Amino acid sequence: MTERERNLKPVRSKAEIEREAYEEIPEWTAEDFAKARPISEFPDLRAALEKARGERGPQKAPVKERIGLRLDKTVVEHFRKNGPGWQSRINDVLMDYVKASKQ
Repeated sequence: MTERERNLKPVRSKAEIEREAYEEIPEWTAEDFAKARPISEFPDLRAALEKARGERGPQKAPVKERIGLRLDKTVVEHFRKNGPGWQSRINDVLMDYVKASKQ
C-alpha cells in the first residue's frame, strides 16, 4: 500500500452521510415553535427558495410550443443516448432544417 492510499479516507455511503446530518438537527421545542415566523415575513428568502426549487423566471427567449409528436423509435434512441437535453437537440436539428429550407 502506498502512502497516498494510506492517507485516503474511506468513502461513506449516502445513507451514512444523511444519518449523520440528521443526528445534528435538534428537535424543536415549544419555545422554538413560539419564536418561529412565517416565510411571508422574508420575501427575499422565499424568492430564493422558489428559484432553487426549480421554478422558472421570466422567459429570456420566446416560449416554445408544447405539442405531441410521434417519432420513430430509432430517432428517439439516437437523441436520448447522449443524455439530458435530447429534446432540445431534436429542436436544434429541426431549426437547422427550417433555416436551410428558407435559403
